[in-house]
Amino acid sequence: YVLFLQAGRSLSMNRSKRLEKVHVVIGPKSCDLDSLISTFTYAYFLDKVSPPGVLCLPVLNIPRTEFNYFTETRFILEELNISESFHIFRDEINLHQLNDEGKLSITLVGSSVLASEDKTLESAVVKVINPVEQSDANVEFRESSSSLVLKEILQEAPELITEQLAHRLRGSILFKWMTMESEKISEKQEEILSILEEKFPNLPPREDIINVLQETQFSAQGLSIEQTMLKDLKELSDGEIKVAISTVSMNLEMSRIELFPKGTWLVNRDAFQSRNSGSKCMPGTTVLQCTLRSLQRGK
Repeated sequence: YVLFLQAGRSLSMNRSKRLEKVHVVIGPKSCDLDSLISTFTYAYFLDKVSPPGVLCLPVLNIPRTEFNYFTETRFILEELNISESFHIFRDEINLHQLNDEGKLSITLVGSSVLASEDKTLESAVVKVINPVEQSDANVEFRESSSSLVLKEILQEAPELITEQLAHRLRGSILFKWMTMESEKISEKQEEILSILEEKFPNLPPREDIINVLQETQFSAQGLSIEQTMLKDLKELSDGEIKVAISTVSMNLEMSRIELFPKGTWLVNRDAFQSRNSGSKCMPGTTVLQCTLRSLQRGK
């Protein structure tokens, strides 16, 4: 598996090698652990079952410089001795050129849509692996991308599931469950975990894996304040109005002192109001509060 990642990056960077077809497996920009592990694993599976002349590549849908933000993902990969140098990031491969040359196929993992800058690549999408579309509408019973990928491999090529790969997929499934609002693992997830644990009895206890994941989930070691805020950045938009919302795990009093001194959120309030005549920002309100109220009113 690790050799596959290393070889795939080497071939993708070797422009002198002529390739007939390139099948890219790519996840969402959130680059969460579930979609990333699923992307790696499904590309590995495709590499083993695809005909000769097809290069199967897992691509992380972020620039390389942003990978430092994903502390839990980096930690798990380091534990599995998967070097960051083996990864292919979105800014390191020209998918549009490959598509123009008629060489590109895409499998989407963890999302059913491409990023806005890649909309012209929609004709190259041949498969979508998205738990939202393939699972029960109830979030509590929704499967992870990792479990969907694992099911397909068990059905098509079970011999590819090694203990190392089982350890990686199991950790990804458990981490996905930890991030969902559910007190217990769903029956479908329990079933797939049991298959792995029966096949590989030497896998670490679930409790040990969960404890390690919990310790790293909110870790921000080595990140600057800006990187910490960008790590969990979410965008709320309605037409031309866009608001960036970040979550930072720290003491509230410390955040007031170090991150948000008085006036930080009020700097652009007047500019915001002048650009949006239908939105009225009351004195003392923040740009964020004003925008959210505008969105709620549909203005």
